[in-house]
Amino acid sequence: MFETAFTIIFMLVALFVVFWLYILLPAGMATNRGRSAFGWVLLSLLFSPILACLLLLLIGDNPDRQES
Repeated sequence: MFETAFTIIFMLVALFVVFWLYILLPAGMATNRGRSAFGWVLLSLLFSPILACLLLLLIGDNPDRQES
């Protein structure tokens, strides 16, 4: 009984970490830099979230972004 509950909790935590790594982290970084969140999440899903985050750090802010 305890093993089943532990397994379910572990799977939910793992799912959250993967969701954060592949979707929330690149989307947040892209939005903060004035770039397309959808495009960067897609890049993260196709290649690697680490690669997407490193590229976002390297290219920096979008110089054409509109400040509101």
